[in-house]
Amino acid sequence: MKTTIDIPDDDLKEAIKYTGAKTKREAVVYALKDFNRRRRLAKLAKMLGTFKDFMTQDELKTMREDKKWEKRK
Repeated sequence: MKTTIDIPDDDLKEAIKYTGAKTKREAVVYALKDFNRRRRLAKLAKMLGTFKDFMTQDELKTMREDKKWEKRK
């Protein structure tokens, strides 16, 4: 989707520098994806520790070991 926006030159130059982007578009797309990823992670972090019936570390280890055994058969 084409969109025209006014981005301050200093901010755009800094984004290009930090992202290693070769174009303005690449820098903006990278920044948007990174922003969205960070928001999703923040949302997940809020849920941390809220799963009541989740597996323990020992149960997870046992399950993984059982799956490895099934693949070998």
